[in-house]
Amino acid sequence: MTERPTESVWDYPRPPRVERSDEHVVVTHAGVVVADTTASLRVLETSHPPTYYLPLHAFAPGVLRPAEGGSWCEWKGPATYFDLVVGDQVVPAVAWTYPTPTKGFEALLDHVALYPGRVDRCTVDDEVVQPQPGNFYGGWITSRVTGPFKGAPGTSGW
Repeated sequence: MTERPTESVWDYPRPPRVERSDEHVVVTHAGVVVADTTASLRVLETSHPPTYYLPLHAFAPGVLRPAEGGSWCEWKGPATYFDLVVGDQVVPAVAWTYPTPTKGFEALLDHVALYPGRVDRCTVDDEVVQPQPGNFYGGWITSRVTGPFKGAPGTSGW
């Protein structure tokens, strides 16, 4: 495992930046590895822990099912959602993608992010991820990232 430098989310840019990552990212739910990659993308934005976007091919066949609804990001454009299906368990709207990302975010095409707090376990280089506070954001907190982080009560005005 490569030793990585500590990062403060307050040094991340706004608008956000997309960067490639060779970190080993594994997502597990209901005892099944649902995604595994060393070719993710990290979106870095001021006050937010990184959001990891995994290539579609990193997901096990059949675990992502299109979900109802969508959202819009002022930076990345319109998002569509996926349910996670593992055996008879369904985690609704746990993941999202940008089918037509805006200029500057084209790298996100064919990549999927997910809320780490809604699945059993996400790891980055074997470290268990803590989810970003709140129910709206999808940041992944590891020991290399320092805050404070947007998402906790009282931080909506940041």
